[in-house]
Amino acid sequence: MKDRFKAALQQNNMAEIRKVPKADLHNHITRGGNKRYIENWCSVKIPECPKFTDLHEMNQWNAINIKLLLPGRSGYEKRIEAAFAQAKMDGIHLLHMSVCIGEEALFDNSAEKLVHAIQDIHQRVAPEVIFVPEIAFLTHTPIHETSEKLDQFLELNYIKSMDIFGDEFAVPAFKKIFRMAKDKGLILKAHVGEFGTAELVRQAAEELELDQIQHGIAAARSTQVMRWLSDHHIQLNICPTSNILLSRVEDYQTHPIRILYDHGIRVTINSDDMLIFDQSVSEEFFNLYHAGLFSAEELNEIRENAFAF
Repeated sequence: MKDRFKAALQQNNMAEIRKVPKADLHNHITRGGNKRYIENWCSVKIPECPKFTDLHEMNQWNAINIKLLLPGRSGYEKRIEAAFAQAKMDGIHLLHMSVCIGEEALFDNSAEKLVHAIQDIHQRVAPEVIFVPEIAFLTHTPIHETSEKLDQFLELNYIKSMDIFGDEFAVPAFKKIFRMAKDKGLILKAHVGEFGTAELVRQAAEELELDQIQHGIAAARSTQVMRWLSDHHIQLNICPTSNILLSRVEDYQTHPIRILYDHGIRVTINSDDMLIFDQSVSEEFFNLYHAGLFSAEELNEIRENAFAF
C-alpha cells in the first residue's frame, strides 16, 4: 500500500488515492457527509462555502445552507447516512465520528434510540468501515447535565471516545467529566489550539489527560509546548482545509502542520466538516503534497500513523 499511495500522489491520481486505506479521526457525524449525496437526495445545489472569520459565521452558513434542507429526525439520519457513504467512497477504513450530547432530543430524548439509529445506518451503508463511536459535548452545557447525559450513553457500552468543543479556555475545567470517561476506557480528545494559545493546548492535555487533540495547531507557536506534546506522545488530529476556511491559517503552504511534524509530534490528517468544507481526507493529502509541504514518503508515514493509536 505504501508504494501505491506514493505513486498515486506523484501521478495526481485521485481515484487511486481513494483506494488506499486511510483514517479519519476528526469528523462530526452530522457534518461529515458528501455534498453530492445530499444534493442528489434534496434535488438542491448546496453553494460552495466562503472563507469564514469564525465559528459563528460557519454555524450560521451551515444552518441556512444545509440544516434547513434536512430538518427533523429524518434529516438528521440522512446526514449520518451521507457521512458513512463519504467514508466508504474515500477509502476510510478507520472512522472516529462524534455525536453531540443533546442530539438524542430528536430520538424521544433516548440515547439508546439514537445509538440504534447510528448502528443501523453504519451496518446498512458502510459495514466494512471500522467505526469508533465518539460522544462530544459543548463547554456551555452545565456540567451536571453533561454528566447525567454522558452516563446514559456510557451505560450502552457503545461509545469508545469522547471530545469537547466550544470555549477553548473553559476546556480544562471539565476534569470530572473526563475522569468518568477515562474510568470507562474511552479515548480522550478535546478541541483546543484551534483558536486558543499554545499553552492552553498543553494545559488541557495535561489536566484532562488527553490522548489526542482536535486541531492543536496553536502549539506550533511554542517550542516548549511542542517538545512537551512530543515527549508525552499526544497526537494532533489536524484538518488543514478547515483551518484555512476558518481563517486560522492563510493557505496550505503556510500551514503549521509541517512545523509540528518536524518537532516530533504525531499528526494525522482529517476532514472535520466535509459537508461544509467539501475536502475529503484523500483531497487533504493531495493538497498538502501539491503545496510542497510534505513528500509522498512523509505523507504515507502520516497516513500509517493514524492507524497506530
